[in-house]
Amino acid sequence: MSTVLIVAPIIMTNWPLIAAAVTGALCSSTIGFAEASQAAIKKLNSENQHCQEEEISFESSEILASAANLGESLTVEKDGVFATFHRSTRGELRLAMRGIGKTKQELRQIGQDLIGRVTQQYAYHRLVTEMKNRNMSIVEETVEADETVKIRVRNW
Repeated sequence: MSTVLIVAPIIMTNWPLIAAAVTGALCSSTIGFAEASQAAIKKLNSENQHCQEEEISFESSEILASAANLGESLTVEKDGVFATFHRSTRGELRLAMRGIGKTKQELRQIGQDLIGRVTQQYAYHRLVTEMKNRNMSIVEETVEADETVKIRVRNW
């Protein structure tokens, strides 16, 4: 007997797990973003008048409030495009995209792709952790050309 599950996560966690999902998405894929240096962020801020900016909200997200994560952010960069993940005042996970030589539409598309990867990484790690907690094991795992992850699981 087999079952097909499609996971559509609600991201509800604390900042360290969000930062780990962002870092994991960057390390496990070919999207090419890397954590931005302070010098690169400072340079972008000084050239702000020539920079396009687009703010995107993660659907169904909530970063649980704690004194430790107020004002936390993580900035990554690729080819002059900067993506800053941060917690809004309402507790939502937000993504601010900034870049020189890119339109708002281009920034939004890059941001949506990045959001998809981070959400997938978050869901994957939550699913694998929950399976281990329930004594299930992964029998087979494949990643399709469209980045869809398929996992075969055995319940002992």
